[in-house]
Amino acid sequence: MHIILVSSRSATTRTITLTPLKALGAAAMLAAAVLLLASLFSYVTVRHAAEIRLPFLQELLRAVSLEENQRRQEYVKENLKVMATKLGEMQAQLTRLDSLGDRLSTLAGIRSPEKKAASPGDGRGGPLLLASELSTHELQTALDSLARDVEARTDALSLVETQLFEERVRKNQLPSTLPVNVQWNASAFGWRLDPFTGQRAMHEGVDFPAEVGTPVVAAASGVVLSVERHPDYGNVIEIDHGNDMTTRYAHASAIFARVGDVVRRGQKIAEVGSTGRSTGPHLHFEVRFRGSAQNPNHFLEQARVNTFAQR
Repeated sequence: MHIILVSSRSATTRTITLTPLKALGAAAMLAAAVLLLASLFSYVTVRHAAEIRLPFLQELLRAVSLEENQRRQEYVKENLKVMATKLGEMQAQLTRLDSLGDRLSTLAGIRSPEKKAASPGDGRGGPLLLASELSTHELQTALDSLARDVEARTDALSLVETQLFEERVRKNQLPSTLPVNVQWNASAFGWRLDPFTGQRAMHEGVDFPAEVGTPVVAAASGVVLSVERHPDYGNVIEIDHGNDMTTRYAHASAIFARVGDVVRRGQKIAEVGSTGRSTGPHLHFEVRFRGSAQNPNHFLEQARVNTFAQR
């Protein structure tokens, strides 16, 4: 396309050739100019509407502000509703947690430190009357209260866990496992006629008659206190179970533990023999508390019950 320009002063002409590329450039520049002017107008009118005091601009600004506030209020309201629903779910879970803690305490035979007057359960319900939505302050107060309740329940369950652990350790330290898997002479503890002299003498343990080489196991977990050859006990091993309680295993033909070893309940520590002052192969078993001999039958009867229950 050719554009001819004619000058009235010099009576000359000038020709401009308009190519597609030049036309596209001119259109782009025109669009950019329009966009720039529109942006400038919008900035000036909105930014300085209050100063310019144009009624229609102020009304437009109020409408935009009102719409924005409504959107924000709806957003906050919706979030509060969701948080209130979650709060109700967490309170229901806390109630179920209370019930679980009560059942654990009952099963363990431990009094729950946070026992409530109401009967345990996780059911909640009733008619919906005068329902209203929570405010931000009310929701925050409820969350703070729930946080305190969760902390209290955590402390209570931690105490139950500690008591259960202590009870388990205490039971594990009691010599209530048969050291030899055979019957024993339950009437052998106490005063009896000595098999060598025929005199009345104190027998501070019980005897398990068994063949030489029969495995002897630890009646409870503990630490090996001594391993020695004694003129009366023969090959004897003594285990410390803590809380001033020890057990002795005498007349062994062989001992497989050393002083300082940590042994588990039921772990093989020796084999039956007839060493020391003995009339035949058997295990002499003692339980001592603070050095004083105790009747092992009080502990071994529980082992008998456990053995029959397993059968």
